[in-house]
Amino acid sequence: MSTSPNRVFAARLAGLPVFDPAGDQVGKIRDLVVVLRPGGLAPRVLGLVVEVFGRRSIFVPMTRVTHVDSGQVITTGLVNMRRFEQRPTETLVFGQMLDRKVTIKETGVSGTVYDLAMEQARNRDWLVSRVALQEGTKRLRKGQTHVVEWRDIEGFAAPEESQGATHLLAALEEMRPADLANVLHDLPAKRRGEIAAALDDERLADVLEELPEEDQVEILGNLDSERAADVLEEMSPDDAADLMAELPPETAEQLLQLMEPEEAEDVRRLMSYEEHTAGGMMTTEPVILPPDATVADALAHVRNAELSPSLAALVYVVRAPLEPPTGRLIGVAHIQRLLREPPSTLLGHVVDNDTEPLRPTASLEDVARHLATYNLVAAPVVDEDGRLVGAVTVDDLLDHLLPENWRESMTGRAGRAKGGFARG
Repeated sequence: MSTSPNRVFAARLAGLPVFDPAGDQVGKIRDLVVVLRPGGLAPRVLGLVVEVFGRRSIFVPMTRVTHVDSGQVITTGLVNMRRFEQRPTETLVFGQMLDRKVTIKETGVSGTVYDLAMEQARNRDWLVSRVALQEGTKRLRKGQTHVVEWRDIEGFAAPEESQGATHLLAALEEMRPADLANVLHDLPAKRRGEIAAALDDERLADVLEELPEEDQVEILGNLDSERAADVLEEMSPDDAADLMAELPPETAEQLLQLMEPEEAEDVRRLMSYEEHTAGGMMTTEPVILPPDATVADALAHVRNAELSPSLAALVYVVRAPLEPPTGRLIGVAHIQRLLREPPSTLLGHVVDNDTEPLRPTASLEDVARHLATYNLVAAPVVDEDGRLVGAVTVDDLLDHLLPENWRESMTGRAGRAKGGFARG
C-alpha cells in the first residue's frame, strides 16, 4: 500500500469516499471490520464496510485498498459486490468498539474509547495499534484524554453490560436518517438498542421510518412505554400507524393512550383504513392553506426542509377548518404554478380543481393509475363530503407496491457468498 501515512485514526474515516483507480467513486465508508486476537496482540483490520450506491453495504478487504488517509480511500477497483454480513468472529470498529469502557493496565485509569488508530505492519497487514480514551469525571462532562498502545489496554475481551453511543454517534452525526438506519440494521441487537437509546426522540423517529418493520418493532419494544409514545408522536402519522399495526393490539392501545390526544387521533384514523388503500397509505400532514392565503404564504410553507419533495410539490387549498378532516377541498396549487405567480396573488385564484381527488377506499392500482394518468407526485384524498382527510404521495405508493422486504434487501440482510474474499 503506497503513500499511506504511518497511522490513521478510524473515526476520521467515517463517511469518507472510496474511489477506484480511475477516480470514480465506489461508495462511502460506514465501518471497519477487525478480528480481536488473544494474548494482547493488536487486532487485525480485515477490511472496510462500504456503502455503495443503492444503500447496499459491501465488504472491501484491506488487500484491495491501495491508499488510505483521512481524506480519501482508493481501492484496486476489484471489489465483491455481495452484501456484507458480519461473521461471529468479527468486530465492527464504529458499531462495537467506540464507547467501550476500558482500563489502562499500568495506571488503572478507566475511560471511554472515542477513537482507534491503525497502522500497517511490515507484512502489510493493518493492525489496530492505539486506543484513544477519555476519562470520565463527576464534575465535568469531559475528562482528560489518553492515547495508549493497544497492549496497554484491557476491557475489550469482556462483554459490556452497557455500552454508550456518544462517540459512535459523533462519528456518524452527518448521516442522513436512511444511512444511519442502514448502520443500525447491520449491528447486533444489543448494540442497536444502545444506540437507539442515545438518539433523541426526533432523530430516532426519522431513523425508525427507514428501518424494516422487524427492526422497528424490536427497537420500540426495548423502550419504556412513555418514551415509545414520544417517539411515535415524532413519526409521521402514516408511518406510526404502519408500525402500530405490527404490534400486539393491547400494546398498540397502551401506546395510543400515552400519546397526545391529537397525535393519537390521527394515527387511529389511519389505522381504521384497510392497509392497501389510499386511506391506509396516506399522510395526514400535507401543506394545507385557506383560499385567502397568498402565494408568498404557500412558498414559505413548502420551503420547510422537513417536507419530502413529493409533499412540497402541492399545496392543498380548503375551507376551514384546516386540520384533517378539513372543510371542503377547493383544489390544489402546484409549486410550478406558484413560482410563476406574483407573491401577493391569492391561492383561490391559482388552484387546480379539474382533477378528481381520490377516495380513502381507492386501491393501490387505482392510486397508481391516478398518479400516472395525471403525471402527479401526490394527490388529495377526500371523504364522502369532499373534506380533505390526507394526501397520497408517490413514495407512499412505492413503499406499498415494492416487496415487503425491500428495505431488508437494501440494508444487506442477505449473506455474502462464501468463497469470496478471504477474511481471517
